Amino acid sequence: MTGETANAGAGAVPLTESRREQVGWYFYDWANSAFSTTVVTVFLGPYLTNIARAAADTNGFIYPLGIPVGFASFWPYMVSLSVFLQIFLLPIVGAIADYTNLKKQFLGVFAYIGAFAAMCLYFVQGSNYALGGTLFVVANLSFGASIVFYNAFLPEISSPERRDAVSSQGWALGYLGGGLLLVANLALFLNAERLGMDQGVAVRISLVSAGLWWAVFTIIPMVALRQRGVGRALPPGKRYLTVGFTQLRHTFSQARLFPQTLLFLAAYLLYNDGIQAVIALSSQFGAEELGMENSSLITLILIVQFMAFFGALIFGRLARWLGTKRALIISLLIWTLTIVLAYFVQNGTQFYILAVPIAMVLGGSQALSRSIFSQIIPPGQEAEYFSLYEVSERGTSWLAPLFFGLALQFTGSYRIAIISLIVFFAAGLLLLLRFDLRRAITEAGNTVPAKMR
Repeated sequence: MTGETANAGAGAVPLTESRREQVGWYFYDWANSAFSTTVVTVFLGPYLTNIARAAADTNGFIYPLGIPVGFASFWPYMVSLSVFLQIFLLPIVGAIADYTNLKKQFLGVFAYIGAFAAMCLYFVQGSNYALGGTLFVVANLSFGASIVFYNAFLPEISSPERRDAVSSQGWALGYLGGGLLLVANLALFLNAERLGMDQGVAVRISLVSAGLWWAVFTIIPMVALRQRGVGRALPPGKRYLTVGFTQLRHTFSQARLFPQTLLFLAAYLLYNDGIQAVIALSSQFGAEELGMENSSLITLILIVQFMAFFGALIFGRLARWLGTKRALIISLLIWTLTIVLAYFVQNGTQFYILAVPIAMVLGGSQALSRSIFSQIIPPGQEAEYFSLYEVSERGTSWLAPLFFGLALQFTGSYRIAIISLIVFFAAGLLLLLRFDLRRAITEAGNTVPAKMR
C-alpha cells in the first residue's frame, strides 16, 4: 500500500492506492448492475407496457393523474420522470454529502432504498401500472443517487495515471455481475411452465432477485471503502437541507471558473442521454417493432452483457495507447453509426448483428467518461460535481427518453423514434471535439498525468 496526495488543491484528501479498497469499490458496480440489467434493460419495460396495455381504454390510452398517455409511451415517460426528479434531488444531496463528508453513509442509504423498491416490484400485476411506475421511479431515483457517491470515491482510491484502468475495471465487473444474474433469470423465464408458473410470475421473481442481489453485494463496498477526512459542523441555526442549497449555489457560482469542465459536462449530458435511452428502450423496440419474443430479447441482452465486459477492458487499454479523449471519440462515432443502422433493421437476426458494436462500446464510453470527469473537478467537491454528472448517468436520462416517447406517440413509428436519438450523439460529439482535456485538468487545480496523450 502506498500513500500520496490526490491533488494539490484545497479540500484535497489523502489518496491511498489500496487494491483491497479498489476491489471493494468495483463490487458496487457488480451489485447495482443487476438492477440496471434485469429491471431497466430487460424485464420491466416490456412487462410494464403489457400492464399498461391491460389498463388502456379502447383508444389505447391510460390516464395517470388524469393525463391521457398512450400505453406504449408510459414506460419511456417513467424513465424520463425518474431522471427529471434527479435534477432537483441529486445536486442537493451531493452538496450535503461533501459538506458532511458522509459519502459512504449516503451510498448505503440510497442503495438499500432502491433495492427494497425493486423487490416490491413483485407485487405489480394485472392492470396496476401506477404501482409499477411509482416503484420504478423510487428505485431508479435511488439508484442514480447511490451512483453519485460511488463515483465520488474514484479520485480517492486511484491516481490520475490509473484512473482509466480502475474506472474500466469497475464497469467490466458490473457487466459481468449483471450478466450472471441474467443467466439465472433467463433459465427461470424459459423454464417457467415446466416449473409450474406462468411467465409473468417468472418476471416478477426476476425483479425481486435484482433487488436482493443489489442489497446483498452492497455489503462488500460498505465494508471495504474508507471514510476520509472530517465533515464540517453546521453553523448555528442552520439545517443540512438549507446548507445543501447554500453549497449548491456556491458550486454553480464556482463552476464558471472551469469552462472546460462545463464544456465536457454539456457534451456528456447530450451523448449520454442517447446511450441511456438505447439501454432503457432497446427491449421495447425489439418487442414492439420487430416482434421479438421475450426469450430472444433476454438472450440478446445477455450476450451484450458479457461482450461489454470485454469491451470495457479493451477501451481501457485503447485509452492507454491513443489517449482517453481519442478513445472516447471513437466510441461515439460507433454509437452514431449503429443508430443510423438501427433504422433499417428488419428482423431479430439483424438486431443481433447490430448488438455486437453496441456491446463493444457500451462500457468503454461510460468508463472513459467517468475517468475524464473525475480528473476535471475541483478537489473536495467530488459528490457535488458527480451529482451533476449523474443526472444523465446509466439508465437515468430524461431528455432522450422523452424525445423518444413523444416521437413514438405523435408518429406511431418506433423507427422514427429510434433515429431521433442521433441528435444527442452528434451534438455531444461536436462539443467533445472542442474539449481540451489537459487544460481542463489544470483549470480544476489537479495534476496532469505524466503519460497523458
